[in-house]
Amino acid sequence: MDPVRFGLAVRALRRRRGWTQERLGERSGLSQSTISDIEAGRAFASTVDTLARLVAALGVRIQIRLLAHGEDLDRLLDAGHAEIVERVATFLRAKGWEVVPEVTFSVFGERGSIDLLAFHRATGALLVVEVKSAIPDVQATLAGIDRKARLGPALARERGWSVTSVSRWLVVPGDATTRRRVASHEVTFRAALPGRTAEMKRWARAPRGGVAGVVFVSSTGEGGTRHRVGRRMAPFPLPHG
Repeated sequence: MDPVRFGLAVRALRRRRGWTQERLGERSGLSQSTISDIEAGRAFASTVDTLARLVAALGVRIQIRLLAHGEDLDRLLDAGHAEIVERVATFLRAKGWEVVPEVTFSVFGERGSIDLLAFHRATGALLVVEVKSAIPDVQATLAGIDRKARLGPALARERGWSVTSVSRWLVVPGDATTRRRVASHEVTFRAALPGRTAEMKRWARAPRGGVAGVVFVSSTGEGGTRHRVGRRMAPFPLPHG
């Protein structure tokens, strides 16, 4: 982040609304002096939470990117995402599912892609799988899954699949950071995606009716030490099991 550019952007957004620094302070819960420092290019003196509160009051959100010399961090994240997609696809195919990865769609102006669209022909169950290597925005993630599940039956019909039920999985890494992220929004996740890994695995073997849940997948790149976790939070097993 360029602190000078950040400060200039905050000032421009504030002035566009016709606000003084004092008014922005009232809306964000920050002092006028803090806002003055940020606009003067001293954003690094403030915490990320402070900066996020400030820009939220202006109707925008902050995004932080990591840049490293000689290493493409986006590529690392993409590799982790691809690994999870492959492991879940392998597991589902072993349980008798037809699995199509990266299903793109453009329906009535809605565009996007579904990481995995799976169909259990014996029962007519359709499964929409969303894989996230991180969950930066909980509400946006849940809204995205709902949208894809809504469009899922139409995409299934294009493949000749006769759907009797639609289910949703949010598949995420089983690391401590992601678990804490889910736990910190437990009420929200339980309302939208009540199931967890063990019960989702059991359902996949003999699907009956629609389900929705969060599935944790432990990375094959993790070290040999395993953290003790509760049964309901157990990580996804290796596909060959």
